Amino acid sequence: MTGLVSLVGAGPGAPDLLTLRAVRRLEAADVVVFDRLVRPAVLDYTARHAKRISVGKAPGGVVCTQAEINALLVRLGRKGLRVVRLKGGDPFIFGRGGEEALALARARVAYEIVPGVSAALAAPAAAGIPLTQRGLAHAFMVSTGTCADGSDLSESDMRAMATPGTTIVLLMAVHRLEELVASLRRHGRPAGEGAAVVQHATWPTQAVVTAPLGEIVGRARSAGITAPAVLVVGPTVALAAEIGVTVAGP
Repeated sequence: MTGLVSLVGAGPGAPDLLTLRAVRRLEAADVVVFDRLVRPAVLDYTARHAKRISVGKAPGGVVCTQAEINALLVRLGRKGLRVVRLKGGDPFIFGRGGEEALALARARVAYEIVPGVSAALAAPAAAGIPLTQRGLAHAFMVSTGTCADGSDLSESDMRAMATPGTTIVLLMAVHRLEELVASLRRHGRPAGEGAAVVQHATWPTQAVVTAPLGEIVGRARSAGITAPAVLVVGPTVALAAEIGVTVAGP
């Protein structure tokens, strides 16, 4: 007997930024398998009878390995259960949703993908920073600041980020902020270019620090910025002062 595993994006944090489909899957779930960054208010949509399983991975520590999570989803799906695998942001943007989908497909367990609002898009928007703007930025690039094996981004990645007219969004960047900014500077991003660090995007505790790229590390450290946070670099950061913080409450 095979159930259905829904790989669901929980969005950047605010519970009212869940999609309607995500809410419906949570309401109908028998089991919810969720990550560390999923806020408790998001889990309030879960049915009372549903079992909740935390598999969150914290920096420097592991509750469950990815292989164990994959096996858990396969096992639950084969029991004929309605399973929600709830992941922060979007499952397919640095969420390892592709690995889980492949595991389910290879095990012949029925699954679906429910997209979510990625912090890569939500964090700049919540800080009033357009990713593209006519005359300023014609493209944007999203990358992780922390590779899965702990290594630095490649030189080719960093060179690509030096492309003029491109806004850069770096996820999971805070604990390596000094190295990342130094590398961006080394590959041609000017010290006077606008930069911002957005912490806890869309949460009640959201904090935004803006400064020239050459000063952003010191400003962020002085402000006590910690993970989860997103680094945004580009000419459109300057517009945040005019547009203002755009977070809307429930």
